Amino acid sequence: MDTKNSEADAPELAEPYLREVLGMAGLAVEYVRAEGNTLYRRDEDGGEISVADFAGGYGSVLLGHSQPDIVRRAHDLLDAGTPVHAQFSRHPYANDLAAALNRIVHRELRTTEPYFAIFGNSGAEAVEAAVKHAELDRVMRIASLREELEQATEAARSAVAAGTAAVPDGVRTRHGIAADADPVAALEALVEQLDQDNAARLDRPPLFLALEGGFHGKLGMSVQLTHNEGYRAPFRALAAQARFVPRDRPETLKEIYARDRGVVRVPTVSDGRVDVVEREFPVFCAFLVEPIQGEGGIHVLDPAFAEAIQRFCEEIDCPVVVDEIQSGMGRTGTLLASSQLGLRGDYYVLAKTLGGGIAKASVMLVRQTRYRRDFEIVHSSTFAKDSFSCGIALKVLELLEADDGARYRRATERGAALRAMLESVHADFPEQVKEVRGRGLLLGLEFHDQSGSASASVRALADSGLFGYFLAGRLLREHRVRTFPTASAVNTLRFEPSVELPDEHIDRLGTGLRDVCRLLRDGDGERLAGAAAP
Repeated sequence: MDTKNSEADAPELAEPYLREVLGMAGLAVEYVRAEGNTLYRRDEDGGEISVADFAGGYGSVLLGHSQPDIVRRAHDLLDAGTPVHAQFSRHPYANDLAAALNRIVHRELRTTEPYFAIFGNSGAEAVEAAVKHAELDRVMRIASLREELEQATEAARSAVAAGTAAVPDGVRTRHGIAADADPVAALEALVEQLDQDNAARLDRPPLFLALEGGFHGKLGMSVQLTHNEGYRAPFRALAAQARFVPRDRPETLKEIYARDRGVVRVPTVSDGRVDVVEREFPVFCAFLVEPIQGEGGIHVLDPAFAEAIQRFCEEIDCPVVVDEIQSGMGRTGTLLASSQLGLRGDYYVLAKTLGGGIAKASVMLVRQTRYRRDFEIVHSSTFAKDSFSCGIALKVLELLEADDGARYRRATERGAALRAMLESVHADFPEQVKEVRGRGLLLGLEFHDQSGSASASVRALADSGLFGYFLAGRLLREHRVRTFPTASAVNTLRFEPSVELPDEHIDRLGTGLRDVCRLLRDGDGERLAGAAAP
């Protein structure tokens, strides 16, 4: 059978529109092998062409492609016939992984409070688990609040019936209760009002808080917590809603709270008087934060803003979900990028590098003081917590921690070298490059908006909505460098290589970026786009 001809004749059924878009930008390339910081494609004669990988599986291969120790671990697990599917049984390897994560988290946060682990397969699934757990916690707190309301009402009834308390004239006037109503009737009229009012308040759906520019996944619930309107709007009716906080306006937190806070009204008895007081209702379910926004343009959270978020959430009893899916697992020199900012989460979500570039693994960690054990019954995942992915993840942590954290230091050192090169490009081409951002091996290079360019061909690229993808296509075609723009900020190219990043790859990227900047400077959009000019 002629495989090449059969492939050429076959209709494209696997996401054909995406392949078309990638083809327009010159990125529809098949890779046949991966090793270290390098991907390989075939030339027309079947030979291998090496490509410097700065996309890094969107942050999934910090330790490198086909990392030998991880590959050996995978072989050992599979050769031993490890039971991938043994759900609803004892999983000591998952407990070992949870314990290993706790040891590192405790060291970085300087705490001893346990974090319980719920496992998944992807980052978006871990976010969904965190959000579901936070909502279960909120629902259980609301149930306790309902009980408290019922107990307060019964206490008021008992006091009025015993003649030791009554509804005073001021309260009757405020609530439109007849002045001549007997004490029992006055109380029942008040209780009826409060019950009706509280019923609507107690049924309020949850509100989530998140930062503008944030990305937390594209599943049914997580997409509503992702700021990009293009991802979110078509599915607005599917899930709970979020309030998005500008990155440079921490005062917005108080504005949102004042506008959206929830209260219930409770009857109280004091000094023979029945009065009404307000109690806080937990309408805010969780605040989701990325220490470094990946898809939003590689923006590092300001430590002062992190402190403001922490303080605000403590004041209103709203849990903080720290999304470390892209920034975590050692990419910035520590397991948790947020630990460098002084931000402590009630929840952490980790994925990507947790699977070592081989397994599909994620974890949601929730601190003991927030944990609801009932969640283990109402939430599950067929492929999560299996022996294979846990075994790989344990090897990943072992490698990160080896030699007193040598790979953490390597991420910091390689990130500094990469950033120095990016800053030199910025210095040489300030009219084309706007800014370098990020930390460690999670860096971004933002280009100035080209929609006002004097060159019609460059304006066309800018107006296509695929500007960064065309730049990435040029880097791939002409310089054998693989990278992409960030999803919600297409003028920013992202760089998430592995700790195996060699100087030669940094130099190659520098040459490619200077080439791109010169073409922008010269208004040569045709060469930037190659044969696929729009």
